[in-house]
Amino acid sequence: MAEQEGIKKRKNDHLEITLKKNVSGKGITSGFERFAFIHEALPDINFSDIDISTNLFGKQIKTPFLLSSMTGGSERTFEINGNLAMAAESRGWALALGSGRAAIENPELEYTFSVRKYAPSIPIIANLGAVQLNYGYGIEECKRIVEMAEADALVLHLNSLQEVIQPEGDTNFAGLTKKIESLCKTFPFPVGVKEVGWGIHGRLAKTLFDAGVSFVDVAGAGGTSWSEVEKHRSNNPNTIAAAEALESWGIPTVQCLLSAKEHSANGFLIASGGLENGMEAAKAFVLGAGLAGYGRTILGEAVNSPDVLSQRLAGIELQLKVTMFGIGARSFADLKNSTNLVER
Repeated sequence: MAEQEGIKKRKNDHLEITLKKNVSGKGITSGFERFAFIHEALPDINFSDIDISTNLFGKQIKTPFLLSSMTGGSERTFEINGNLAMAAESRGWALALGSGRAAIENPELEYTFSVRKYAPSIPIIANLGAVQLNYGYGIEECKRIVEMAEADALVLHLNSLQEVIQPEGDTNFAGLTKKIESLCKTFPFPVGVKEVGWGIHGRLAKTLFDAGVSFVDVAGAGGTSWSEVEKHRSNNPNTIAAAEALESWGIPTVQCLLSAKEHSANGFLIASGGLENGMEAAKAFVLGAGLAGYGRTILGEAVNSPDVLSQRLAGIELQLKVTMFGIGARSFADLKNSTNLVER
C-alpha cells in the first residue's frame, strides 16, 4: 500500500511541478528558429480547401497532431486525461497517455487510463517506461496496459537521466535493445519508442526501426527537462547539483529530426519537444515528421476544461493552415514535400 501511495504522490508531484515551476532546459532550444519559410505571394489555392487530415494506425484523423504522453495514475490525473481525451476527440487529434505502470502496480488506478469512452474514434497510444522490461514486465503486462486503455498502440519511453535523478528511479537500462526487439516480434499492437525530452539521434532511431518498432518520437530538447522536474522533488544536495549540471543537456528537436531522417528515411517519426505553435509543426513536417506532439505547452488548458483546451488546439490548427496558405500547400502531403523551407 505504501508503494501504491508513493506512485500516486509522484504523479501528482510531477503535475504540480510542471504546472508551477520553470522546468524547461536552460540555454537550449528546440531549434526551429534555425529555419524559415519562403513566402509564396500567389499561393494559387483556396484557403478553405486546405486539408490537414492524415492516417495513423489505419485510422483517418482530422489533423497531424498528437497530445503527447503526460499523466495518469491518480484521481486528479484522471480528470486531466478525461479533458485531454474529450478535446482530442472533438478536434481530431491523436492522444498518448502517461505511463500505465501505476495501474499494473495498483489495479484500482486502471480507471485513470480508461478514456476511450470520451474518445471513441481517435488513435490512442498507451505508454510504459522501457526500463520496466528489466524489472519484471513482459508481453502480458504490456498487453494489459494497451487493453485497459483500449489503445491502438504502445509507446515505450526512454528516460534514463530522469531515473538517475529520481529518488525512486530504476536505472538498469542494460540489454533493453534486445528486449524491445523481442517485444516487437510478438506484440499484437504497434510498438513505438519515445524519449521524454533529451532527444533520439539518427543512429539510435535506425537501431530502433531495425529492431521492429513502428514509430519513433524523437522528443528532443527545448521543452520540459525531467531532470529539472526531479530536482524539485529531491532533498539530496548531490542529486540537485547533478540535475543542475544537466540543465542544458539534450539534442534539439530539429537536430533529432534531421539526424533521424538521414539514418532512417522511411521510418515514421513523431516530432515533440518544445513545440509551441502550428508554424513550428509545419517546419517539423517538412523536416520529416509525420505527426507533431504537444505536452506541457497545453497542460494549463488541459487542467482547466476540455472546452478551453479545444480552443487552444483549434488555434494550433489555424496556425498550421495559415502557414500552409503562406507557401501554397493545399494538403498535408503538399506540405511535407514543400521546398519552401530554408535554413536561416
